[in-house]
Amino acid sequence: MAETALNEDQRDALQEVANMAMGQAATRLSKLLGTFIELSVPRVRVVSVADASEALREMTGITDTVTAVRQGFRSDIKGEAIVLCKSGSVDQLCALVDDPYTKSTYEATTRTELVFDVATVLMGACVSCILDRLGRSPIFSPPGMLGSDIGLDEVFQPAMLAWKTALLLEVNFALEDHSFRAHLVMLMAEDAIAHMNEALDALLSSL
Repeated sequence: MAETALNEDQRDALQEVANMAMGQAATRLSKLLGTFIELSVPRVRVVSVADASEALREMTGITDTVTAVRQGFRSDIKGEAIVLCKSGSVDQLCALVDDPYTKSTYEATTRTELVFDVATVLMGACVSCILDRLGRSPIFSPPGMLGSDIGLDEVFQPAMLAWKTALLLEVNFALEDHSFRAHLVMLMAEDAIAHMNEALDALLSSL
């Protein structure tokens, strides 16, 4: 797999754009949960779709089951945004629910719905900000649950994607005490990589 699909300048530019997007998403998430959010450095890799699960396992260190939410997006740069969190850490997230939700609402809010709310905030803010900075206006498909208590191999099923190669962007958001961590993954189709290169070159030339 050619890691040179993005050159060093393009990779640095994409990481910087992602940093700004993640900062906006973290601000929104902090307001939702009423707590400080820590961010990781964005990581970018070009991978074979068949190896996406293993690549993400290496990047995140996740070996447990996860709860996963997905949302497709498209412009000339198209792909999937996926939010993953360890299934066993969802209770820590629910412990914060008294700030954003009233007690009556909490009683009607399931663990899955809360993860879905968090994932929707992250995906919408991050993808919109990244593509807006690159001069694109994405169209989103409705978000949906991929599953709870599933393995990474069930999240990334190569047979379900008509791609061979993908651009993988990963960043993670953690509560201040690290009791809960969510990983946002943008998986972009191989034909989007050339458009991503063009967009990053245009951004760099405008600086």
